[in-house]
Amino acid sequence: MTNATSNSPDALVSTDWLAAELGAPDLLVFDATVFLNRSDDGTVSIDSGADAWAEAHIPTSGHLDLIEELSDPTSPLGFTAPPPDTLAAAFAARGVGDGTRVVLYDAVFNMWATRVWWLLRSIGSDALVLDGGLVAWQHDGYDTTTDPEPDRPAATLRVDPHPELFTDSTAVEAVISSGSACILNALTADNHNGNDAAYGRPGHIPGAENVSAMGLVDPETRRYRPLAELRSEFEAAGALDGPTITYCGGGIAATSDAFVLHLLGNDDVAVYDGSLRDWTTRGLPLEC
Repeated sequence: MTNATSNSPDALVSTDWLAAELGAPDLLVFDATVFLNRSDDGTVSIDSGADAWAEAHIPTSGHLDLIEELSDPTSPLGFTAPPPDTLAAAFAARGVGDGTRVVLYDAVFNMWATRVWWLLRSIGSDALVLDGGLVAWQHDGYDTTTDPEPDRPAATLRVDPHPELFTDSTAVEAVISSGSACILNALTADNHNGNDAAYGRPGHIPGAENVSAMGLVDPETRRYRPLAELRSEFEAAGALDGPTITYCGGGIAATSDAFVLHLLGNDDVAVYDGSLRDWTTRGLPLEC
């Protein structure tokens, strides 16, 4: 069973729940894994999780390509959200439509799954996140497979855009000046404190608090830690109630913080798409 107890129980599901539901005709399961591999010189390579999916995945699942399939190819920054109609068409081509249930998982720390969850929310569609993803699935003794993704006809997906779920540097600058929202860094404490300058310059956006997305999960099972514990951390950061902007390096880990805030009942949250990759290229200030 999942550690989390949610105000929105339809957002997070356990391995037991998914195992019981597998094979339902309206259920689509997708692995959203991307691997970020950092070399000794600090260079980060971005690699699709498709090959790892082919070697072992949850039965009936397919792999969603966040690098190409669900990102804007015209943006100079990786993983930028595509326009709503383009995004909906990409999901519909994979069989996601009105009336389908979608379960998302990854093989890392849930943040790739929550990125796709956030993208779907941004066009007005709900989805479910598997607590702990592939790691929890295997930890709980459930089988994986190398079977190909089932054939799925294209679907029709209604678009109801929610542009307020994403924000940009101009809005963040305004919040710094006004103090009208909490700014939340989802990267590690080392990054926040300036000890890790993985995005070109050390430090965090001025005034930001830090709740690391990697710290949200149990290191063994990758399930989210109990919400009572997480509530205390987000409350201490000032993010539990009222407007909150989450950011990270490129808008991925930020969605895991946003997802947990949703579980805790705060939906007045926007993800800074582009995050530090955008902020630093604009020469905007950081503090340690």
